[in-house]
Amino acid sequence: MSAHTHTAQAKEPLLRMVRRDAVSSRKSWGIRAAAFLLSLVTGGIVILMLGHNPVSVYVSMVKGAWGSKTVIYETVKIAIPLLITAIGISFAFKMKFWNIGGEGQILVGAVAAGAFGLFTAHIFPKLPLVLLMMLAAIVAGGLYGLLPAVCKAKWGTNETLFTLMLNYIALAFIKYLMNGPWKAPGSSYPKIAMLVPGARLTKVLGVHWGWILALILVVAAYIYFNKTKQGYEIAVVGESNNTARYAGINVGKVFRRTMFISGALCGLVGMLQFAGSDYTITEGTAGGVGFTAITVAWLAKMNPYGMLVVSVFIAMLERGSNAIQTQFKIPASASDLLIGIILFFMLGCEFFISYRLIGRGKEEHHA
Repeated sequence: MSAHTHTAQAKEPLLRMVRRDAVSSRKSWGIRAAAFLLSLVTGGIVILMLGHNPVSVYVSMVKGAWGSKTVIYETVKIAIPLLITAIGISFAFKMKFWNIGGEGQILVGAVAAGAFGLFTAHIFPKLPLVLLMMLAAIVAGGLYGLLPAVCKAKWGTNETLFTLMLNYIALAFIKYLMNGPWKAPGSSYPKIAMLVPGARLTKVLGVHWGWILALILVVAAYIYFNKTKQGYEIAVVGESNNTARYAGINVGKVFRRTMFISGALCGLVGMLQFAGSDYTITEGTAGGVGFTAITVAWLAKMNPYGMLVVSVFIAMLERGSNAIQTQFKIPASASDLLIGIILFFMLGCEFFISYRLIGRGKEEHHA
């Protein structure tokens, strides 16, 4: 046996992850159902260990999310930023550009909206003011997303680390504003002033109109991905940069254009959170949405309609976990663990459907 063969065998890993052949729709949904039931059983064991009836707790979670008009409004308010951020992130992820900077882009969008909302509300009527806040948030978030795309296209930088670090810069800037130039007058505590009631987003059916915008974006994103030249270019770049270049696609341009859109949608979320939900800007304005939205996008396999379902489901879990904390005195950490268990099983299930592990020396043709 040649030295080259020995080297090849030595370098071959013990286990390899390979993509499965297509799994039938019936089988894949069966796997998902089994994973969901298994997650409920596992969560039920945790609930039993805490001394509660799992069925009662799960029923309380559902009622806590859908049991009255008030809690339904709260569930929808949680779903709106999740859905729009997931759509924004999916633009980048579809071309395998790993935008982990949703949090920072949301915060930058909120600050840009705040620059108009907090300081020009006495100058502009409500409609022009809201449009200015929206435009500022979209542009600021887009430019913040554009920066890592430009650097990757020009110097081949690692977008995962780049976008992750930009989150901390945005967060530090919020802290600076809270303690410095934007600190609420007369406040001994570092905080930014509240948006005046006249500049806040109008409610439609009990929730600010961001939910209508989110539904429009679901349809628009689906059309963009599946029916336009730009969406086709994103798919080709996602398959292979070299193939895209061979096909005459300007990969750098696709990176820049798509990351601007990705960041712009996240920036829009910052404006909606500021003007429609929180009415101020804090370190918690993004509230982990930028990271949770990654889970939403992956579970939905980058399908905007799937993201709508998954974001509502996760919003239900989050709202329901708040209800069981109050009703059963379950600690916040335990209710978060329940959500984590369910999402872990669901993500694991999607991984199992898409990939499989094969041992060293095994052939890949067997599904």
